[in-house]
Amino acid sequence: MTVTVEQTRTRFNDGRRIVLDENARLLNSVAGEQWDRAGALITSARAVFVIGNGRSGLAVQMAAMRLMHLGLRVHVAGEVTAPAVGAGDVLIAVSGSGTTASVVGAADTAKKVGASVLAVTTAPDSPLARRADEVLLLPAADKQDHSAAITAQYAGSLFEQSVLLAFDALFQALWHSVDQTAERLWERHANIG
Repeated sequence: MTVTVEQTRTRFNDGRRIVLDENARLLNSVAGEQWDRAGALITSARAVFVIGNGRSGLAVQMAAMRLMHLGLRVHVAGEVTAPAVGAGDVLIAVSGSGTTASVVGAADTAKKVGASVLAVTTAPDSPLARRADEVLLLPAADKQDHSAAITAQYAGSLFEQSVLLAFDALFQALWHSVDQTAERLWERHANIG
């Protein structure tokens, strides 16, 4: 099958509309007070750890980078340089379903040693949510939901996109609440590798 440039443009425009409209709807439905509490928990922590699998993991790693730019001690769980989580730390645990075994297990470990758990999920009654000190609910479809009732996008795309966008919004809010210029944040940006 051959696709013309005009067909591609039309299809791209349709795809763009779906992605933008769905993310706007989802993010406008999120409880801002919960994200404000999450911001306070994150900035008061001794260290911040993040965990997620697949694309959710990539999205939360992007959030970790921005939190590092604010000057916070941030670690990606499972990386060889990540230290042990402990009391006074916070674990940001991301799982759309709230059932991802490694993420739930990390939440169990964090709770056992006295760290706080911040769950980011679509499932408020999930095992991950039940272990959390604060649940950040992103009402996207679970990746196993193929009904198109919540999203026209494939698998967990809307959830993963909303993780990135919500944490970028939180970063903006936190950045504007501290006295740090963009130049100061840039000094922390990676300069090797």
